[in-house]
Amino acid sequence: MTVILTAVAWFSVRAPSAPVGYFTSAAGRDRFGSAYAEAMGAMPRPEATLDIRTGYGIVRVYRFAGAEPEKPPLLLLPGWGSASPVWADNLPSLLSLRTVYTVDLLGEPGASVQDRPIETSDDQANWLHETLTALPEPRLVLVGLSIGGWTAMNLAVRRPEKVAGTILLDPVFTFTAISTGAVIRTIPLAVRWAPRSWRDSFNSWTANGAPVEDVPVADMIESGMRDYVRRLPAPDRFSTRQLGEVRAPVLVIFAGATVMHDPVEGARVARESLPQATVLTYEGASHAVNGEAADRIATDAGRFLSTIG
Repeated sequence: MTVILTAVAWFSVRAPSAPVGYFTSAAGRDRFGSAYAEAMGAMPRPEATLDIRTGYGIVRVYRFAGAEPEKPPLLLLPGWGSASPVWADNLPSLLSLRTVYTVDLLGEPGASVQDRPIETSDDQANWLHETLTALPEPRLVLVGLSIGGWTAMNLAVRRPEKVAGTILLDPVFTFTAISTGAVIRTIPLAVRWAPRSWRDSFNSWTANGAPVEDVPVADMIESGMRDYVRRLPAPDRFSTRQLGEVRAPVLVIFAGATVMHDPVEGARVARESLPQATVLTYEGASHAVNGEAADRIATDAGRFLSTIG
């Protein structure tokens, strides 16, 4: 039943006919752009803004100069419906470890522009691989939040050439199924004319009740949910064999109080499946773990990075 509900929920938030993701109106694009710009104001000033052409569209990447520039930088992948500004709380501590790139996911609301269909998990890996190939560093460490965690692991599984390691923050669809509660709460979000309170309620629920009103990043995410239509395939669950073939080291951090999936089951699968995995659970943390535990994440990431160079 959960599998069926997940499929219904995923396809309910996709475009019914358009081949690529799109903003539903000029006003919606402007509304999102304004919220995005305000949320970016909480970020350090990027050293460079890159628009990288791939076979699937133009990918927006920001580069932030950080510590140890000779070592593989971090490349941050945001969660569903969000973009680079979701990392504002994390950048100060992560920049003390490495240079950082942030990416707006192709096919999600943000400054990236999808112009060709993304139909399979291989396509998802290919556009990200092409993005990494355009960067000068030979290898990078991927850091993924929520669906960004799945995106990072999907690259490590299918196109690992430039992956030095991965850090996954409460990744969904990666080691265990999405929760029935999350699926049921997602379905009404497809109703574009629904009141904002529905979207705010969902976002607050994923953060275990934290307020989201008048929070710039939350405003950006809410606008993306309202004003942008996705045309992306449902994420494939990785097989035990696929996970077992991942050679790059992996740090997995589960939020102990997440509502998105079963963190105990996810941690078990990660430990049993990945050959080089460090699996941690932050008790009491919600799915918004990146903002709640930014310094703790940086500390654990620093230990992880010290083992892989």
